[in-house]
Amino acid sequence: MTDVLPAVVVGGGQAGLAASFYLRRQGVQHVVLDAAEAPGGAWRHTWPSLRLFSPAAYSSLPGWRMPPTDGAENPDAPHVVDYLAAYEQRYDLPVRRPVHVRSVTRQDGTFVLDSDHGTWRARAVVGATGTWSRPFVPAVPGIDRFRGDQVHSARYAGPAPFAGRRVLVVGGANSGAQVAADLLPVAEVTWATLGSPRYLPDEVDGRELFRVASASLRGEGEGVGSLGDIVAVPPVRRARDAGELVATPMIARLTPDGAVAADGTEHELDAVVWCTGFRPELSWLRGLDVPRREGRVVTEGGPAVPGVPGLFLLGYGDWCGAASATLIGVGQWARQAAAEVGAGLATTA
Repeated sequence: MTDVLPAVVVGGGQAGLAASFYLRRQGVQHVVLDAAEAPGGAWRHTWPSLRLFSPAAYSSLPGWRMPPTDGAENPDAPHVVDYLAAYEQRYDLPVRRPVHVRSVTRQDGTFVLDSDHGTWRARAVVGATGTWSRPFVPAVPGIDRFRGDQVHSARYAGPAPFAGRRVLVVGGANSGAQVAADLLPVAEVTWATLGSPRYLPDEVDGRELFRVASASLRGEGEGVGSLGDIVAVPPVRRARDAGELVATPMIARLTPDGAVAADGTEHELDAVVWCTGFRPELSWLRGLDVPRREGRVVTEGGPAVPGVPGLFLLGYGDWCGAASATLIGVGQWARQAAAEVGAGLATTA
């Protein structure tokens, strides 16, 4: 495609759809390029027992509340996938998939996006590629020598493959606690964390997290991190209260057949599940001179990237907008990005 579009959104998960919703309300012609084969973003790849921290009504994108679930109060991932697919159709969002954007450069005042389905030119780009496709595994000594199975939480598909096995779960945040609790009924689980687990109060769910994040944005309070690291969803709470979900210090190294603890004790293992987070998938930005600090693209506390007019990053984490990586939290930042895109286009015109 050689015509210059006002805007292109890269990524069709929850952040990309929110951006498209507000761009359409701004009257900005645009297209959403999504590398996935089907709607749903990262929610298509989660483990079966995963549920949202909040009820459906508090887990919604702008414009349309997520329909309630049957039975359980908090939706599971398939419910979210169905909602995102219906959201696209409801607002007739211009999503094209699968289109993988390989790089973006700047030429004659416009962005040029190279993809596996041709070239796209735009005056503004909203990056919403998320983090799921870039799982992070720490450089633990001996990791290459371990002969057992290793899987990141991004590829964890449930407890069945680990039944009757000795499993090390590494990671002290939500995914680590949830995966460890998921495995406990079928496997011998060791849960290794860098420090003691910090559980949020049991009554705290996604509604309270969003309220605290929003208050922090207004300069009130210390933000979500002050509450803790782990939301005590029912399976985690049950395992914790039963004394089954017990954290141990982070391992010192892996061996071919197990792990060595900090005190020198060696434990035999059959598998390791790395619940160690993700990094933003921004490899497609390599063709631009974007400001970086300690390896991370610099933003202004919101979606705009300083020094690169027309470039916005949405939904990667708090560094590009408090709670922007959540369903309910991304809307305010998508609205801001769309407004700035519209204002920029008007100035250019």
